[in-house]
Amino acid sequence: MEKIRLRQAVVVEGKYDKIALSEVIDAVIIKTDGFGIYSNEETVKLIRMYAQSVGIVILTDSDTAGQQIRGKIKSIVGDGEIINVYCPVIFGKEKRKVKASKEGKLGVEGMSAQVLREAFEKAGLVGEEVPVREKVTKQDMIALGLNGSANSSQLREKVAQSLGLPAKMSSNALRDAVSTLMGREAFINYITELIEGEDK
Repeated sequence: MEKIRLRQAVVVEGKYDKIALSEVIDAVIIKTDGFGIYSNEETVKLIRMYAQSVGIVILTDSDTAGQQIRGKIKSIVGDGEIINVYCPVIFGKEKRKVKASKEGKLGVEGMSAQVLREAFEKAGLVGEEVPVREKVTKQDMIALGLNGSANSSQLREKVAQSLGLPAKMSSNALRDAVSTLMGREAFINYITELIEGEDK
């Protein structure tokens, strides 16, 4: 089944949610690491940046913790664009867990691909004409010195700050962000100009 293509970034709670959702949608997926959203300023800044530029979709578990995390995300994005997607309440246990959660409800990771797809469709997200931008590759990141070299992390930090992105982004997170926001060619040109500007 074809994935739902979205211009927005989708915010979920954890890595297993991200894995499950990546089977259904073609979009940037950001995880909050559960209640980590309350203390991780870099994640907050990243979510805020996406909300202000391309918009975000929030998909959290249907339990009390999920609702609290959803509320926190809404409070940090200000007037940024938000679309809420809600999982149905289904009782059960995720395969990887020994026992069900405290409330006994399945989280995003426990939902089937079909249920997740239906949740997005109910929210009006059935896929859209996303601007086709060539994605920045891992090889590009290496060639540009943003990955795999001695000062990669310092250069990534400089690039991120110059673009108004969180400073401590991993190579993959920066690659996702610039692929969405500017595309491969524009990013390569941007880095080349940035480096040449420093050499003058």
